[in-house]
Amino acid sequence: MNTYNSTLHDEKTFYQAFIKDLEKCQEEVIIESPFITSKRMKTLSPIFNKLYNRGIKIYIITRDPKEHNEGYEIQSENEIEAFETTGIQVLLCTGNHHRKLAIIDRKVLWEGSLNILSQIRSREIMRRLEGDGFARDMFKFLNFGRYI
Repeated sequence: MNTYNSTLHDEKTFYQAFIKDLEKCQEEVIIESPFITSKRMKTLSPIFNKLYNRGIKIYIITRDPKEHNEGYEIQSENEIEAFETTGIQVLLCTGNHHRKLAIIDRKVLWEGSLNILSQIRSREIMRRLEGDGFARDMFKFLNFGRYI
């Protein structure tokens, strides 16, 4: 028998639910977000710092800042530098990277259209899946084992 929990969120409900998942994290957070903005990171950086200080491994997979226009490029570079100073590992992608997802403890999968590290005004949707191996399947499908 397959058992899982699936919930849908929009840009208004996503962050509250996502932050609850982050606070429950025990081992590892993987976030794929093509864009990173300073405004969004004002909310998320303190949470990531707490997680890192608890020994949680954090991996950020994002677009190479050189592939952004100048405004986003500078913000992205600054935030990546802050991640690396903290000890958070950042993996840069080239070639119009556009996936948006998060895997928490390889048990919870968030996927959809919302740029987790940059969303401010856009209308988006994200699905949270827990159970039945969805997070592990995505980890394997994206071949994250080669860097994580």
